[in-house]
Amino acid sequence: MSDNRQAKVLLVEDETHLARPLQFNLEQEGYQVRWTASGKEALRLQQSEAFDLLILDVMIEEEIDGFEVARQVRQRDQKLPILILTARSADSDRVHGLEIGADDYMVKPFHLRELLLRVQRMLRRVSWYRDDAERRPRRVAIGAYTVDLDNLAAKGPQGELQLTALEGDLLAVLTEEPNRVLTRAELLERVWGYSSDVETRTVDNFIVRLRRYFEEEPDQPRHFVSVRGRGYMYIP
Repeated sequence: MSDNRQAKVLLVEDETHLARPLQFNLEQEGYQVRWTASGKEALRLQQSEAFDLLILDVMIEEEIDGFEVARQVRQRDQKLPILILTARSADSDRVHGLEIGADDYMVKPFHLRELLLRVQRMLRRVSWYRDDAERRPRRVAIGAYTVDLDNLAAKGPQGELQLTALEGDLLAVLTEEPNRVLTRAELLERVWGYSSDVETRTVDNFIVRLRRYFEEEPDQPRHFVSVRGRGYMYIP
């Protein structure tokens, strides 16, 4: 997304009384919004048009629910930010959403201003990756992998791996300060832009993703280490 055009948002929500006000408020913020209540239509639109952000209700009442939409979209596009909205508050649903590739997860009812701030930060991150071509390439070695943080790509013994923008941001923050413990609150603030009073397991689930990618034994990590009661530390 460049600064000379509006960000384009795909909104997937089957409750009209929620979708219409959300579409209106997003458009008031300057975004172009395509709204659909159908998972099938969302997948068709995502294939035929270029979007900067997907906002997705997982409880769509049809054969293709939001989780399946997120899974298929993530298979096609590793970089498109996905924000899940749902009335499901169970940890298992939150974990499942993040595991299939969502970048963030908000439980209904939510504060509109918080959602707009998260949208703003997610789109700013996309712009940072796409538009700043003059920076020196940032590369880091993690075990047997070499990671290009600008192109969000990793190469190693198992082949090539494409990262999401948030995975790249988390990797950048952790690897820039090796052997230093970073608390969950600090990681939330620096990567997601949340204040420290937001309770979420998002950081934990993203650390699990990085371990699966880069650790020889994810259950016994050597590089992305938990420090009990404090947070996480990256060990080169």
